[in-house]
Amino acid sequence: MADFVGAIDQGTTSTRFMIFDHEGNERGRHQLEHEQILPRAGWVEHDPTEIWERSSTVLQTAMNRAGLKASDFAALGITNQRETAVVWDRRTGRPCYNAIVWQDTRTDRIASALERDGRGEVIRRKAGLPPATYFSAGKVQWILENVEGVRAGAERGDILFGNTDTWLLWNLTGGPNGGVHVTDVTNASRTMLMDLETLDWDDELLGFFDIPRAMLPQIRPSSDPEGYGEVATPGVARGMRLTGDLGDQQAATVGQVCFAPGEAKNTYGTGNFMLLNTGTDLVRSTHGLLSTVCYQFGDEKAVYALEGSIAVTGSAVQWLRDQLGIISGASEVETLARQVQDNGGVYFVPAFSGLFAPYWRSDARGAIVGLSRFNTNAHLARATLEAICYQSRDVVEAMARDSGVDLEVLKVDGGVTANNLCMQLQADVLGVPVSRPVVAETTALGAAYAAGLAVGFWKDTDELRANWNESQRWKPEWSDEQRAAGYAGWRKAIDRTLDWVDVD
Repeated sequence: MADFVGAIDQGTTSTRFMIFDHEGNERGRHQLEHEQILPRAGWVEHDPTEIWERSSTVLQTAMNRAGLKASDFAALGITNQRETAVVWDRRTGRPCYNAIVWQDTRTDRIASALERDGRGEVIRRKAGLPPATYFSAGKVQWILENVEGVRAGAERGDILFGNTDTWLLWNLTGGPNGGVHVTDVTNASRTMLMDLETLDWDDELLGFFDIPRAMLPQIRPSSDPEGYGEVATPGVARGMRLTGDLGDQQAATVGQVCFAPGEAKNTYGTGNFMLLNTGTDLVRSTHGLLSTVCYQFGDEKAVYALEGSIAVTGSAVQWLRDQLGIISGASEVETLARQVQDNGGVYFVPAFSGLFAPYWRSDARGAIVGLSRFNTNAHLARATLEAICYQSRDVVEAMARDSGVDLEVLKVDGGVTANNLCMQLQADVLGVPVSRPVVAETTALGAAYAAGLAVGFWKDTDELRANWNESQRWKPEWSDEQRAAGYAGWRKAIDRTLDWVDVD
């Protein structure tokens, strides 16, 4: 009998494969980073071929280290960096261009034109998203317009598009030799091309971006009893059933067992992403949040969510390491930040890709403000951690205004939650407790849950709830006055980042 479920977690900076047992415990993993390609200011790319090679390597390595074979797994799930667009040739399997990453801002003119002529309101109404550089459609349009031969190939049906989940599913199921071209409702909801009510590609939205429908994958449930296919790649878990597919933040919501309306989670990774389950009701934000699909299990109705997406949080710590060189490893930021009692008046707004929720300002750029001769690299390290927390407060406040629900406790997950000072600061900035589960890598766990539910490895969501256990809780220590003063300084810092870039 199969005792395990596996999950490929294809993220922005790395790809991992994780193995879980029936109790949701981690039983093995392997992880590899991939290159961040930065051709010019505002452009962020990945090599799709490298991502596929890393994905197949981590899968096989983790299985080998655990002494497991494909028949030991009930199913395989995939979760992925959302909105990162891959366009490739179905005949050769070769990408037509590098993957354009969700952080990339080259499509700012496309987004601005949509906003100016009124099409932005149609996108908001149908797709639940503002026209922004963040989402996939503008990236596909840019490739069609700028890479020779791609449009003609797309119109012939030879060129395919997908987010990285679709790219991996196609390669896993055979690639040029019969690979399945599918995605799930959560990833489709991040393209600006899917109607949230019909859960299908919308011809009017496709027309806005001049994208041929033949490029697009079939949209399937996030947990699919019929399955998307079997692994057909020689030497890579051949025969394993693929039954779960979720965008990374929706996967984390499932991993945090936020199955009831009003339950929320915040994932701390390259960026921060807070999702609030709104049930089968589609709630439209009026305060800068996104309406999105949370998940769909089998033939059940889709469950929706409000989301606050923040572009740069954990990657700001990487910036301290890679660009400034004031730390040699991400874990050192906590030690450095603990050398000071407060931020010394320094605020750091890491708007490297503009500001996402709830501002949606592509004209913003990063700023460090409040510097005096007194300040040190420790103050900058502390300000970086506080920036993660203040950006999350911006989203929490917008979510409360949209939903009418005040947060009582914040469930957190992701790599940054290992930073105890950051989590204490988050509780202080919000004024509510912060709770981290035993399994902090809930993104991969959520993909495993979706895959396992599809095949009966777990019988229902109540069984998944029973697996959730708290590891640590942080309670607020700041006074109300300290909290208010800190947030007022943050809002002043936000104002200094705006109108920095001229957007046509």
